[in-house]
Amino acid sequence: MLGDYQQTRLSEYARIYDILIPRDHIFRRMNEEIDFSFVRKELQDKYSVGMGRSAEDPVRMFKYLMLKAMHPASDEDLVKRAYTDMSYKFFLGLNPEDDVIDPSLLSKFRRQRLQDVDLLSLLISKSVAMAIAKGIIKRKSDIIVDATHELAKSIAYNPIDYLRKMVGQILKACEPFWGENFHKEDLPACGKDSDIEVMKEYCQALIDSLEGNGIAQVPAVANKVSLLKEGLEDMEHLSHISKDKGAKFGSKGPGKSFFGYKAHIGMTPESIVVAASVTSGEASDGDYLVPLVEQAIQNGLEVESAIADAAYAGKDNLDALRDKVKVVAPVNPIITQGHRNGIDSGFHYNKDADTYMCPAGELAYYKYYSKERPRTYDANGKTKRSYKNAQVSYFFDVKKCQECPLREGCYKGGNYKTYTVTILSDAHKEQIEFEKTPEFKQKMKKRKRIEPLNAHLKNDLGMKQNISYGIESMTMQTAVAIYMSNIQKIMKYKG
Repeated sequence: MLGDYQQTRLSEYARIYDILIPRDHIFRRMNEEIDFSFVRKELQDKYSVGMGRSAEDPVRMFKYLMLKAMHPASDEDLVKRAYTDMSYKFFLGLNPEDDVIDPSLLSKFRRQRLQDVDLLSLLISKSVAMAIAKGIIKRKSDIIVDATHELAKSIAYNPIDYLRKMVGQILKACEPFWGENFHKEDLPACGKDSDIEVMKEYCQALIDSLEGNGIAQVPAVANKVSLLKEGLEDMEHLSHISKDKGAKFGSKGPGKSFFGYKAHIGMTPESIVVAASVTSGEASDGDYLVPLVEQAIQNGLEVESAIADAAYAGKDNLDALRDKVKVVAPVNPIITQGHRNGIDSGFHYNKDADTYMCPAGELAYYKYYSKERPRTYDANGKTKRSYKNAQVSYFFDVKKCQECPLREGCYKGGNYKTYTVTILSDAHKEQIEFEKTPEFKQKMKKRKRIEPLNAHLKNDLGMKQNISYGIESMTMQTAVAIYMSNIQKIMKYKG
């Protein structure tokens, strides 16, 4: 249960802090200038009112997490340092001679006390309110939006490698039990076939055999058998297997992929994060522009412009924020130039024939209009089918293409030769005109300010890789890192 944490025990050694901790030390300033009591208020429902012994102060436990964000380390190493580092003890509200917590308590605090708490929104809203109150950011402001990748704790196996790994672990766990009534030869033989279906059949036969002779009831073997069963079930829905169930593959550049999560971040030009969301790695960046703007507004800002890269200039975003927030993002070149099937050079529009002409001078004999396709959503509100611009496909005579001397690189065989042009939506036409203005060019210069923040969050504050498993753990890690970053910025501007 929660105790009375307002009373402080006087210590004859407390004067050590006056000697070791300077007046301008960030820990002293944070203790003096930040009211952390909101943590107790938010978590009071997670503790019993009148039963059990007094729990460790939730504020102190939260400060442990902040220290972990500032100086990434394991729980055990963090607690060891807190025992000997006087600046840590001062920040935690401990006397110099006081003992520290057991490392396992910090793990329980993350998994049990912080469960079902929207820590990310809570910490951002608290730090943004503090920044506004201190005049560090103005209520009327631009926000810069971007997404950065975060790695999963475990790697992803392709299905057949995972099955072979689990089979090896099961056979090793069975070794101590080889005897008169249980021989290795009694188990199905595993071939070297690389076919996944054959491997799945073998794994199922191995499970049936172990369950039939009772060895699967032995705890050491039972755990491995359960993991193999779980892996077989996952393969019905997933293309990879990993302990980190929430992580997925995403792209971080041409030909480059990662396995993990994405942090979608909105910050002010002063590098104060005012909105954030954590998703699995495959999520589209552009889908989170509107939610980030709405979150920033909920946190007390009047958003004038949302500055971002080309991934955020989709028609849905432009329409949703029209007359509310200016979207300062360049339109994707595929949209501005039109997507071309075939070679680009040489095809041009013949206004007299109202059709396209190929490099050989042949006119398209037929054109087909593909209507604009709106975005659709499933029952959970997630995007089921993305928006697609209207297109016009121009068809050319294949018989002429087969005999054409310029067919190399243009005609690839088949019954059709088409040249497709994307029709710009009105929203994109307006955005292209906006790109030409001095206002757009001036604001786009602010876009690069978010890159150092992403690097600081990942490399210095522990957002680079999940310390546990699941999106809940990654979200909590991101929340503490962002809060710590905001606090550091506030302390810096205030100083």
